[in-house]
Amino acid sequence: MTDLSQLQSEALAAVAATSSLPALEEVRVAYLGKKGKVTELMKTLGAMAPEERKAFGATVNQVKDTVSIAIDSRRAVLEQSAIAGRLQSEWLDISQPIRPERSGRIHPITQVIDEITAIFADLGFSVAEGPEIESDHYNFEALNFPAHHPARDMHDTFFLQGDGKNKTLLRTHTSPVQIRTMKNGKPPFRFIAPGKTFRCDSDMTHTPMFHQIEGFVLDKKIHMGHLKGTIEHLVNTFFEVKDVPVRFRPSFFPFTEPSAEVDIGCSRENGELKIGVGKDWLEVMGCGMIHPNVLKNCGIDPNEWQGFAFGLGVERFAMLKYGIPDLRTFFESDIRWLQHYGFGALDIPSLVRGISQ
Repeated sequence: MTDLSQLQSEALAAVAATSSLPALEEVRVAYLGKKGKVTELMKTLGAMAPEERKAFGATVNQVKDTVSIAIDSRRAVLEQSAIAGRLQSEWLDISQPIRPERSGRIHPITQVIDEITAIFADLGFSVAEGPEIESDHYNFEALNFPAHHPARDMHDTFFLQGDGKNKTLLRTHTSPVQIRTMKNGKPPFRFIAPGKTFRCDSDMTHTPMFHQIEGFVLDKKIHMGHLKGTIEHLVNTFFEVKDVPVRFRPSFFPFTEPSAEVDIGCSRENGELKIGVGKDWLEVMGCGMIHPNVLKNCGIDPNEWQGFAFGLGVERFAMLKYGIPDLRTFFESDIRWLQHYGFGALDIPSLVRGISQ
């Protein structure tokens, strides 16, 4: 038994003296491996008398367990020390200037939002924001979508929890920002509302998450002529093409009346899309005059105030202007794609030099 005590003390001292994981593994093999000192003692049990074998075996197992626990404990300490060493040796000062070949790029979605924001800022519009998790009231009901209205089927909605007035969802458009802004302020209003929106739809031309910009004007004596002039200014300035043909087709949206789809003139000859020339048309956004029911839902008298609203898809505008062929590539996080389609940090949109210069 004295030999076992000495063996245990020897093993524990060897474990405590290790300073690396490879050295600890060598100690483990030396004592607990197939040919280790403790393992070899276990092989002598067969030659002992039953009573001696029982007592000796119990003691050897105790030594084995004690050494094994010590090894596991030491391994945990050494692993933590190794991690701390890596963190220290691989530490990076992110405040240092980046290398030119690894410079970041502004994503086209961010750039297009900034470009459109610059256009409307020049017209005196402000920027309004709202939550991405909305209530059914703000996303549908206050925007003149009654319960069970068939127009709700146009929006493949991610519902979250609750029911009735407590039902929550991922907003399907940025139009709820209209309601929140009108309820929290007093007219007149003139703002745009950029942001993420969500719908249960995914294919070559749709993604579950995408970006919209809502435009909203409310004042006295606002009419369709103001809406038409605003949209014509937007497409001419954004696409940087003079006198882009624009047409308005009658459509339906619950929150506007009358409602219209906006098309711009284009050419698709020889497989190439050109904005502003040719005899073809391309749909780019929806718009209309604010429905009186929407104003009433916000406590605003529709006999005194009237306005217009429009909504456009940021990805669609980016694809048309910068020749991006596939919607899905916006969200694939491919650095090569971003290096090709991205923008420099100083490419700040300005109407002075040209919106994309």
